[in-house]
Amino acid sequence: MAGKTTAAAKTIGGRGKPKSKSVTKSSKAGLQFPVGRIARFLKKGRYAQRVGSGSPVYLSAVLEYLAAEVLELAGNAARDNKKTRIVPRHIQLAVRNDEELGKLLGSVTIANGGVLPNIHRNLLPKNPGEGKGKGEIGSVSQEF
Repeated sequence: MAGKTTAAAKTIGGRGKPKSKSVTKSSKAGLQFPVGRIARFLKKGRYAQRVGSGSPVYLSAVLEYLAAEVLELAGNAARDNKKTRIVPRHIQLAVRNDEELGKLLGSVTIANGGVLPNIHRNLLPKNPGEGKGKGEIGSVSQEF
């Protein structure tokens, strides 16, 4: 009898139906982000008196998509720099080089992100063939 497991052993307190394996709301929705936790945050935040059952699923899906997008672009930036680990610098490069993410996170400061490499056009040296002619408009002449 020591090796046998009965249905009563699988129930809570030995009564009622056998306990089934719990299925999370995230797995039902096919998401990685926690639907139940976001539902709890929406309720606790008192954004509205009541929270529908679809709103935390939708919000979780949106957050998961944004995270996947940022991580994909940051992974590409890390690979371009011949690195295998994503650091804040790669996230900064990914966000600032993407037009839509740059607009979404325009007022966000990423710690240890640095800045985009950029040299203003006026600071770059002139081309060697440019500005040699005497009669050229805009050329500075010392002849009076």
